[in-house]
Amino acid sequence: MLSRLTRPQALAVCAVPVVALLATAAFAPLPFSVAQPGLTADVLGKNKGTQVITISGAKTRGTTGQLRMTTIEATSPDTRVDLPDVIDGWFGTDQAVMPRDSVYPSGGDVKEIERYNEKQMKKSQDEATRAALGYLGLEGKGVKAELELADVGGPSAGLLFSLGIVDKLNGDGSGGDLTGGRIIAGTGTIDADGTVGAVGGVPLKTQAARRDGATVFLVPEAECGQARTELPEGLRLIPVTTLEGTVDALVSLQKGTGKVPSC
Repeated sequence: MLSRLTRPQALAVCAVPVVALLATAAFAPLPFSVAQPGLTADVLGKNKGTQVITISGAKTRGTTGQLRMTTIEATSPDTRVDLPDVIDGWFGTDQAVMPRDSVYPSGGDVKEIERYNEKQMKKSQDEATRAALGYLGLEGKGVKAELELADVGGPSAGLLFSLGIVDKLNGDGSGGDLTGGRIIAGTGTIDADGTVGAVGGVPLKTQAARRDGATVFLVPEAECGQARTELPEGLRLIPVTTLEGTVDALVSLQKGTGKVPSC
């Protein structure tokens, strides 16, 4: 024979599995990484004592200002992330909680992920070089660019690598610098044809950029909305989709002519 539960009794019975679930979540590792603003590096200069961009086969020019690539720092794939960590990261303005698979898409162990990131960085450097030399009409003419950036993996520095090569070889095309003497930061992948791609983690990268003195941030156009989230004061956003468009925007910014796009 079954007895009928009162409403309070029924609610109490339903609450038991919910409480058990929350208790389990509080102590179980979760599939997330907690990220924060990472290092930035000026691709026109040196990083850890090594020149980031070295060009041979063509005359290079001196540059002023900086072109800073940006990164995020995330908990390693084997770091335990619990519910309190997720809550702290969710409400913190200088942290972000991201699905682990979005930070480490290759999966696998730490060594495998490091190899994957190194491979992605090498591919990014090759694409960036081809994009820059193609834009300048120098591809296949004996000009070589060697790119060296220690302890950084992944493809998100591609755009800044290309801009660094263009600035060292051609500047703004009329004797000036692409930067106009400013500290300009940014992020974005790049294909050999000069197409700029989205990267993720942009709000944290804008914070890293402003922390290190940047006043302008180049952001893939598709990520403008994210970039405006908690945008640091004093940092101007310029959306970009191609290498050529990015150079045009920087030249317009430097010379005060033409329209500079904004998010």
